[in-house]
Amino acid sequence: MLVIALLFLTTLFVAYANGANDNFKGVATLFGSNAASYRSALALATITTLAGAICSVYFAEALVHAFSGKGLVPDAVAASPDFLLAVAAGAGATVFLATLLGFPVSTTHALIGALAGTGFVAVGSQLNLSYLASGFFAPLLLGPALAVLLTIPFYRALRSLSGRLGIKRESCVCVGAQQFIPIRQLQYNANLQQYTMPTPAAVGVDISVGTKNDCVERYNGRLFGVTAQGLVNGLHHLSAGSVSFARGLNDTPKIVGLLLVVDALHIELGMLAIAAAMAVGGLLNARKVAVTMSKKIARMNDGQALAANMVTGMLVILASRYGLPVSTTHVAVGAISGIGLANGSADKSVVGGILASWLLTLPVAAAIGALIYGLLGVFPVS
Repeated sequence: MLVIALLFLTTLFVAYANGANDNFKGVATLFGSNAASYRSALALATITTLAGAICSVYFAEALVHAFSGKGLVPDAVAASPDFLLAVAAGAGATVFLATLLGFPVSTTHALIGALAGTGFVAVGSQLNLSYLASGFFAPLLLGPALAVLLTIPFYRALRSLSGRLGIKRESCVCVGAQQFIPIRQLQYNANLQQYTMPTPAAVGVDISVGTKNDCVERYNGRLFGVTAQGLVNGLHHLSAGSVSFARGLNDTPKIVGLLLVVDALHIELGMLAIAAAMAVGGLLNARKVAVTMSKKIARMNDGQALAANMVTGMLVILASRYGLPVSTTHVAVGAISGIGLANGSADKSVVGGILASWLLTLPVAAAIGALIYGLLGVFPVS
């Protein structure tokens, strides 16, 4: 039937928009702390998100059924292709619009808004508001709050531990290909309020002015026989990969829930199709949201970014395990904002804009979903 084909294509559009808006969020701290370039961070995100999406076939069945609409509206309505098509259109359009504007919004939030708006038009007072509040809104509200509350003490604990182990941060100037000169070894001219650069004869190589990204902080010392900087870099990449893996694990079943009505499609094949569309969306349309997440919310070094990613990954993986519809976006932004609050670099105007986009996500998705469902009632698609 035409309506089934449209439902499948619209669900793939939701997955594409999700990938464009969400794929980079797990690796945003890598790009934000200059630990990786945009392309290398995006490659890591794509690979690990695909891995999480594939694993969701076996570990996230509860989320598939949670986002099929069952329990929120009567089963007969939830099994209607028109209902699910309207939900998919509302969620996909909302997330894609936010992506074009560079706002990191929640696909989970958009799906819930579309489910609520379409459900209200479809069944009116039969909409299960108590299920909506306890099953969806509570985990969504709790996610970012927990991320902020956990990230700040976790980062401070890591900073205290590194101090006890004798690991300190050092800023540097780049000299030659491999040399590292700590700022503290340079002479400071108080009158000029600047450091005196060493002459080429003193260091044996030429010194040139680099970009802002060239001036980085590194960790000195060794731990377990490995340089502290190497260990932090390795853990940072590992934690970023874990967040992307968790996102694929958590988001794929939410979207594939829209396809449960398609009897001819096995759920495993549906998840693989969703995973592929998410990957393509991230590769083609992730940059605007990536810059917002990585560069505009807060400044962070490797250690701070590591703390944010570890908290994000832990919360999202636990949520997937227990079928809780938390938003990776809300948790990741909450963790990065927590770091910004801890180090005093949070940009309140940017965070305020993101919060405003979150508040608009649900009503916009609800309105679009309701409109599409109403149009399908007037102009039915067979």
